[in-house]
Amino acid sequence: MKRHESHGSTRRIPAAGSRILLVEDDAKLASQVRANLERDGFAVDWVDQGDSVLACDPDRYDLVILDLMLPGMHGLDVMKHLRQRSDLPVMILSARNETDDKVKAFRFGADDYMTKPFWPEELVARVRARLRRPGLLRDGRIERGELVIDLPARRVLLGDREIDLTRAEFNLLAALARRAGEALTRHALVEASLDGEAESGDRALDVHVSRLRRKLGPAAEAVVTVWGVGYRFDPGDPR
Repeated sequence: MKRHESHGSTRRIPAAGSRILLVEDDAKLASQVRANLERDGFAVDWVDQGDSVLACDPDRYDLVILDLMLPGMHGLDVMKHLRQRSDLPVMILSARNETDDKVKAFRFGADDYMTKPFWPEELVARVRARLRRPGLLRDGRIERGELVIDLPARRVLLGDREIDLTRAEFNLLAALARRAGEALTRHALVEASLDGEAESGDRALDVHVSRLRRKLGPAAEAVVTVWGVGYRFDPGDPR
């Protein structure tokens, strides 16, 4: 298994995110992506097989750019292993553009999803946008003031009080909080939180949002309505 280390750059490394792990088996595409990111000031390490990621230390990186169709290990399995070890932001970069693939990726913990082919300028812009967002995740916990969402334990705390949420309510809150600051469409939230329920759709989503806000009490302001789009989790002031 090859591991390809970047040889550094004379450009200034952005304070928001200095090092990126690129996981891509297409050498030509990886070279292009790496060149564009390094031109913009990022340091990039490249591995060309999915299972090579398991030997990488996630604490060295600020972001992973991950293909799905990889030799050695499928990208979703890579995501599963990463999420057991770290809350490192992950951007999927894949030729698969079906909605099911995107929904699965987000359920496995992806932070963004870009489809191939793509404009290099958009990739760099998305990387910068992702790294500018407040780092809310700490050891699988998303924190906003007194509100704590413990993803592995599927618990929500408000101060010293645990909030009792249904499966759909927790999935809805987790889906929003994982992508804090980003407006998620109603369709995406229905897919992420109401899958498999007897009733699903816009009406059911609004009912769950209403119940969730009522249970969150003073923290309900974190769930913001984005008219004509869906909902957004407001991360508040960075801690």
